[in-house]
Amino acid sequence: MANNKILVVDDDPNIAQLINVYLTREGYEVETCDRGDKAVEHFKANPPNLMLLDLMLPGMDGMMVCREIRKTSNIPIIMLTAKDDTFDKVLGLELGADDYMVKPFEMKELLARIKAVLRRYQTGTDAPAKELSFPGLTVNISSYTCFYRGKELDMPPKEIELLYFLASHPNIVFTREQLLEQVWGYDFFGDSRTVDVHIKRLREKLPNCEELGWQLRTVWSVGYKFEVK
Repeated sequence: MANNKILVVDDDPNIAQLINVYLTREGYEVETCDRGDKAVEHFKANPPNLMLLDLMLPGMDGMMVCREIRKTSNIPIIMLTAKDDTFDKVLGLELGADDYMVKPFEMKELLARIKAVLRRYQTGTDAPAKELSFPGLTVNISSYTCFYRGKELDMPPKEIELLYFLASHPNIVFTREQLLEQVWGYDFFGDSRTVDVHIKRLREKLPNCEELGWQLRTVWSVGYKFEVK
């Protein structure tokens, strides 16, 4: 299996072992780490294709680990935590996590999310370029790049995927649930704030875009659309 190296960062040995056994059985190469600071060192020495990251860790918490990883890499990060607080979810997503699962969780659901994230993150080098262009904006889903007003933006993969999907369907309104299914790649499991946070971050990075004849628009009580005038 290509792109199959996963780093599990969790200080609960039972959970780490359970994930290790399950994912190994599914064909993944799994390594584990029980400290946040050690996880950053491990990542720099031997980068994985995906990281499962607990929030509460000794040495360095999951938020700090995510922040450090995002300074140099856009690898997929799925946060795992026993905390079901909206603030922590939103903060984790704002720091660049691609997904967020609350313990306890079903292993089948975790596997589905891992496959979805990797499927959307990894693009073949021989694949034809998929690029969208609007005034002042170019989004390329093959190279995972986004240029706005001539400047390349620093965007995590999920933000680029969300922007690309909406821009691929101009003036069509999508509900949060539809966006979760289409962009995140799994059926809606519960937290629509995931979409809201990513839309908020996109708007911050694309200021005054309405001057160019397009914008990310909220359709109240429905969802979002990429509006082109």
